[in-house]
Amino acid sequence: MIRLVALDIDGTLLPPGVPVDALPDNNMVDAVSRLMAAGIVVVLSTGRMYPGTAYVADHLGIDQPLICQQGASVHARNGDLLRGCTIAPDIAQELFDYAQQHHWSLAWFDSKRYLVTQASTSAQYFADVSQVLMEIDPQPHLSGVRATGIDIISSAAEAKDVHILLEARYGARITLLDFPTVTAVHAPDASKGNALRLMAGELGIAQQNVLAIGDSVNDVSMLSWAGHSAAPAHCDRYARDSAKEILPGEGVDGVAAKLRSVAAAAAPA
Repeated sequence: MIRLVALDIDGTLLPPGVPVDALPDNNMVDAVSRLMAAGIVVVLSTGRMYPGTAYVADHLGIDQPLICQQGASVHARNGDLLRGCTIAPDIAQELFDYAQQHHWSLAWFDSKRYLVTQASTSAQYFADVSQVLMEIDPQPHLSGVRATGIDIISSAAEAKDVHILLEARYGARITLLDFPTVTAVHAPDASKGNALRLMAGELGIAQQNVLAIGDSVNDVSMLSWAGHSAAPAHCDRYARDSAKEILPGEGVDGVAAKLRSVAAAAAPA
């Protein structure tokens, strides 16, 4: 029986392409409410920073800790930081130098602040969806912010080579995630899967009683770890290869249907 459900937000609770301030519709709110009424723990696990995650959690009535920034930070519902994974200072400095040498924009952030060396569309989108201020700082490594995440913003043509170089240089000392023009760098223990594993352990819930649902490369770690996992039909190839079930339906309708099915199976006869 499923006792814990971990849900990505963008592309999972919210369909792709919605405005940055969009909230899950009534269909999804009802499905999540049924899970909680059946005694199932529901957690959000997202790449967003805390404010943008709490915005959705408030709407859904979720009172569990929030897994944010791809698992690099875990927050209590009041915003207190329960767990943070910072990038080694020497690596952070080298990443800044590397981006500078190639004249690429770089984002540097912790659990509260989001600094970028120069404005870009992708950085502004992340700030907006996370509901944080994008601070322009040409020298974020001197800001005093201990980075839980660093994004190198290059181009679609260059991002693959950035990944190859960083993987060869740092290996297991970092975690890498690839997006169309962004190479996201986190500490080695920062992933949605690891954060979910620790949370399940603290709650005394076994791996086989956990369901994770997500649609993208940043969900792979939790889709792979959870005993049960699913992805909506529009998911990317990484999520498709990792999820144990691909959900039918347009947009996120399949996600809502899956949640209702799980709730019904857990509800008392």
